[in-house]
Amino acid sequence: MTSSTNSITQIRGQDFAVGNRFVNLKYLAAGAYGMVVSAFDTQTLSNVAIKKISPFLSKANCQRTLREIRILQRLKHENIINIITILKPISLEQMKDIYLIESLMDTDLSQLVTHQNGSNILSDEHILYFTYQLLRGVKYIHSANVNESAFSLHRDLKPSNLLLNRSCDLKICDFGLARTVDDKPRDDSLLTEYVATRWYRAPEIMVSQRCYHKSIDLWSCGCILGEMLLGKPLFPGRHYVDQLNHIFSIIGSPTKDDLASIRDPRACSYISRMQFKAKRTFSDLFPRGSLLAFDLLDKLLTFNPSLRLTAEQTLSHPYLTQYSDPDDEPICSIPFSLNDDMTCVCTIDDYRQFIFDEIQTFSPNN
Repeated sequence: MTSSTNSITQIRGQDFAVGNRFVNLKYLAAGAYGMVVSAFDTQTLSNVAIKKISPFLSKANCQRTLREIRILQRLKHENIINIITILKPISLEQMKDIYLIESLMDTDLSQLVTHQNGSNILSDEHILYFTYQLLRGVKYIHSANVNESAFSLHRDLKPSNLLLNRSCDLKICDFGLARTVDDKPRDDSLLTEYVATRWYRAPEIMVSQRCYHKSIDLWSCGCILGEMLLGKPLFPGRHYVDQLNHIFSIIGSPTKDDLASIRDPRACSYISRMQFKAKRTFSDLFPRGSLLAFDLLDKLLTFNPSLRLTAEQTLSHPYLTQYSDPDDEPICSIPFSLNDDMTCVCTIDDYRQFIFDEIQTFSPNN
């Protein structure tokens, strides 16, 4: 149900206080992060997406919101969703919700794959083009280096975070889990489920290696390519042990050299005791796909993260030759770091101030 009074539009029980500039609000999606609606922008005379976030119920949601605002202000690329504007609150005290105005896309990759149902909505050409755009965007994200030992990564690449329009343009969204690698995780537990939707998690995340690297995003890219080829998720694990079993049933059990890459001896011991599984032949597993596509997939779904292709290397792979153009695959020109207040011991009120300040200084031309 949609209703509107005094410049507040209510959609499915959520109040959208967006003023008179945005009209014809329509529900698009909702999740733990908040709700997204489409709207018509009477100022620019264009359709937009409005992402409403209510972050101030937990410090984790505050931190995620602050990350997303800071990162999207600084990453400007054709294959990354852009913030058109952020609605400015009347005051710090009255700021309860955050409204991000973004480009409106038509669907996401998850919807296309889910709706295939064997009808081959995604042609081989679609799969190739989407894969190229995804890796082109990831190269840009990874290029946002702070220094030689710190860099940016997304950490939550999955089909639902890849937005598409009718022209087949792809944009990566949802940077709430993104980080620069000088921003260290603190979880020491064995086989942790620290980040990323389970089906797209790199094995090293689940074996709790504390050194997060760009390669975790490349594993996710491999999962996404495999899902487009298969028409359904490649590794639909129910829990972390089942997830590892799904992975090993396709790429094979880790070799001794692979196990040597695991820094946690307990995790290494656990995996070495799992039942041996032989590697599957991709041409037998997938109902479609070229040998070149399978070769790229094999180089992305590599257990040892140090042996996985980088985003830049993937763009030179023969599978992507049709689109590859180093002169049109830009890198981030202004390196940045998420500030110290992303990892400090902060209260919700601290984060409220950080978010308020970020919104006040927002400029679409930054």
